[in-house]
Amino acid sequence: MNDIIRIENITGLIFLIRGQRVMLDRDLAGLYGVETRVLNQSVSRNIERFPEDFMMTLTRDEISRISQIMTGTKFR
Repeated sequence: MNDIIRIENITGLIFLIRGQRVMLDRDLAGLYGVETRVLNQSVSRNIERFPEDFMMTLTRDEISRISQIMTGTKFR
């Protein structure tokens, strides 16, 4: 995990949803170099270590809006 990540690459992965700045689990997993499934399992197994507002489930509408934003945009 000695790689340097440019701030510009991270800020492009942050969305404003329900008044909160959030990152999708797949993008956070990518930053840590693990599969999304592994990240989610780790959080579930250690949920007491995270603040109550660490994780939320998106509605279909929210997912749709994010998908529309990302269409045609390449994120690393």
